[in-house]
Amino acid sequence: MKQYAIKGGNPLVGEVEIGGSKNAALPILAAAIMTDETVYIDNMPDVFDTNVLLDALTTIGVSIVRTGRHSVTINGGNIFSKQIEDDNIKKIRAAYYPVGALLGKYREAIVPLPGGCDIGCRAIDQHIKGFRALGAEVLIEHGYIKTRADRLVGTHIYMDCVSVGATINVMMAATLAEGTTIIENSAKEPHVVDVANFLNSCGAHIKGAGTDVIRIKGVKKLHGAEYTIIPDQIEAGTFMFAAAVTKGDLMVKNVIPKHLESITAKLIEIGCEVEEFDDCMRVVCSKTLKPTHVKTLPYPGFPTDMQPQIAVALGLGEGISIVTDTIFENRFKYVDELTRMGANIRVEGSTAIINGVKKYTGAGISAPDLRAGAALVTAALAAEGYTLLDEVQYIQRGYEDFHLKLKALGAQIELVEDQREFQKFKLKTG
Repeated sequence: MKQYAIKGGNPLVGEVEIGGSKNAALPILAAAIMTDETVYIDNMPDVFDTNVLLDALTTIGVSIVRTGRHSVTINGGNIFSKQIEDDNIKKIRAAYYPVGALLGKYREAIVPLPGGCDIGCRAIDQHIKGFRALGAEVLIEHGYIKTRADRLVGTHIYMDCVSVGATINVMMAATLAEGTTIIENSAKEPHVVDVANFLNSCGAHIKGAGTDVIRIKGVKKLHGAEYTIIPDQIEAGTFMFAAAVTKGDLMVKNVIPKHLESITAKLIEIGCEVEEFDDCMRVVCSKTLKPTHVKTLPYPGFPTDMQPQIAVALGLGEGISIVTDTIFENRFKYVDELTRMGANIRVEGSTAIINGVKKYTGAGISAPDLRAGAALVTAALAAEGYTLLDEVQYIQRGYEDFHLKLKALGAQIELVEDQREFQKFKLKTG
């Protein structure tokens, strides 16, 4: 089993290139099968989740050609089955995106229920509500979402809660429905906008993406297109907070600064210097971090996917900070691991009360999920001594070449497979 061996103490210094957004790539890859023509997608992150989805799509007849590490050509013209049975797709949250794509195109879909990180309840009730409002029958049977419809007809849908996945899934199905669909209380995240822009490049008529009301005028078919996925705001934010945690100086390149405003605001609030350029951000931290209060909210609020990263930073700050996660109830599972490293954090329900300490110390820890795993790596980079981090497969789900990018910035980190390799790492870096 692969692990990260880390020796802390080095500030991260230099430039890091941010890859394409995982959260945008997954629904865009699914949406690409909605046309019978060829679609070319660029800036796709080469991570576990995208590779699993691409492999699953090939099992139903989708032609996938990897034209480069970050580019792919997709043709859904010869799909022979509307049922995905690939076992691996059950491991990722994006398992549900082919439902909206297949339902829109063929009026039928049978797809495994989604998996992903165990960070709390992520119900699909709003997806089901949206599909039914368009005229589809929806059943959950034997671990599958089964949907079918004789016709999909545009309608007015009010989402009971803001849901990125449901907004995207219903938007995909509505793109090929008859008439006009209005989705109210829709999610505004950048990747929702990116999916809408991709569909529009294929001939869809979608307006309002990025606001809380999306209007979709159904079209009879979509055509091929070339499209470049937006940069990953969460990968960017992770490196920005890594600079804060390690007292570093990082230039984070290939970003859209507008997407990072809530993250930038908090970094400045806790005492970092942040400089904004057209497509990059510089973060410098030279002082002890200040305490603050953080509440995660749907975009444009502070992202739940950045909550563990800011908590790790605040754990090394002065005074008491309070972090509240309003999105997922199990997002504090990393606190026990961080406590092993010397953090002073108390969790009460959906709130963490953080009493800053002067330093973290290396320990044997485990990544409980994708974002928490990345945050624990940043803690280990700042810690005194050595850390061995298990369950790195979670991190590999959403971060491409994470340890290699960190090494290029001065981190002492390696991927090891056993205690022998860990001991070699300690001898080499001691």
